[in-house]
Amino acid sequence: MAKLASWIRRKDVRNFRRVFAPHPQVEFCNAAEGEVDMSEADALLLTGGPDVAEEFLRQPVPDPSVLEDDVDPKRDAWEFEAVEQAMQRGIPILAICKGMQLLNVALGGTLHLDIRGHKGRGMKYNDVQPLRFDRSATLRYELVNSSHHQAVDRIAEGFVVEAWAEADDIIEQMRLTNYPYALAVQYHPERNDAYGALFDEFVQQIR
Repeated sequence: MAKLASWIRRKDVRNFRRVFAPHPQVEFCNAAEGEVDMSEADALLLTGGPDVAEEFLRQPVPDPSVLEDDVDPKRDAWEFEAVEQAMQRGIPILAICKGMQLLNVALGGTLHLDIRGHKGRGMKYNDVQPLRFDRSATLRYELVNSSHHQAVDRIAEGFVVEAWAEADDIIEQMRLTNYPYALAVQYHPERNDAYGALFDEFVQQIR
């Protein structure tokens, strides 16, 4: 059975178990519930959560008040270390929302620390945000949900952007081109069964 390392908040566990239910060969190893040995992991899943803690950012924070109050440095430390170990071993990575931001920072990128228009009522679970795509994008969801106040600014080396928010060009999907498999999305595919192809693609990369 393939071991999928992650740190998943309690409120998100049900959603992830649902979307991975068609793939019983994948075993969740949730660092939020106990120790996870990355040397035994076959893939890494970076999920949604609070802002990346200030001490892990690769940029100045002129106004710390824009950061959420519930940052989790313990989780961030685990995830940054997990990214480093995953990259060393070349195992597949799927990064979602905060996970996309963290992966970008871990690889040398920066963030927009406070944006507007991506966390409104009705956007969290409903696919209402239009996207535009780069011609290279193989996964294309014309409308996605949105629940974040930070976003990728300067992309880390090796990433290619596949999709942007149509309204303001916020990066919504990108992929590492100098790595076996790493997909990062700003939206939450675990909240809607319409995104099954995304998880299928990820699981197909796990050996």
